Amino acid sequence: MAQTITRVSTPPPVRAAAKFRLPWPLSIYHTAVGKKWVMGLTGVALLGFVLVHMTGNLHLYEGPQEVHEYAETLRNLGTDVIPRTWVLWGLRIGLIAAFGLHIHSAYSLSRMSMVADQRYVGGRNYIAANFASRTMRWTGPIVGLYLFYHLADLTWGWFNPDFVRGDPYHNVAESLSSIPVAIFYIVANIALSIHIFHGAWSMFQSLGVNSPRYNHLRRYVAGGLASVILIGNLSFPIFVQVGVIDDEGRSFVEQMEHSEPHASSAENPVQP
Repeated sequence: MAQTITRVSTPPPVRAAAKFRLPWPLSIYHTAVGKKWVMGLTGVALLGFVLVHMTGNLHLYEGPQEVHEYAETLRNLGTDVIPRTWVLWGLRIGLIAAFGLHIHSAYSLSRMSMVADQRYVGGRNYIAANFASRTMRWTGPIVGLYLFYHLADLTWGWFNPDFVRGDPYHNVAESLSSIPVAIFYIVANIALSIHIFHGAWSMFQSLGVNSPRYNHLRRYVAGGLASVILIGNLSFPIFVQVGVIDDEGRSFVEQMEHSEPHASSAENPVQP
């Protein structure tokens, strides 16, 4: 008697859905080389901002009026062509985009490194890594928290009970006069400088500038930038604490607003 053979059809193998890929040339970002280039270029932009920001803050040593004039200059950039603060907001949006891409590329490269480490049974021993490179994963989040607190403290006024909108000199003096806040700024800026030192060193390598002939110069440049930014930024909380930067609790902007009605009445006295 013939036996009937029943064929059982096997379902096709389940395949993972294809990940979204950016169009060329943006698809280069999916590679480690592309991520390193994005991290390096955004690092250049952020490093330039930190350096310019620190240099601009040196106006604190000139006095409240000079700081107010400097802040107004930034708000009035490009007003001959476009409305007030548009250029400033354009720069802010660009910095936010650079900061976001910098964090994403750093996280993605870290994940790639972790996957590569799993291929080594005993793990990898980073003998050549220095203190700065080993602490990048710690200094990065510290800098991120510092940036948020810095904005909430001196730009939005969330943590400063004596905050006066549009008066950076007064806000800095009032905020950093608190010893815990000054200590936090000092610790955060030390972490920032460590991050900048290794970031500037590796930035050149990510952009292809890596040669025994120039590596010693890379170290000098990275160390010089980190040192200048560290000294400049540490000077602000220290000199607020010793009283060099101080407006005695009197806001320059509020004084100017209160004096304007008196000035206009003096120029145009009421005739009896």
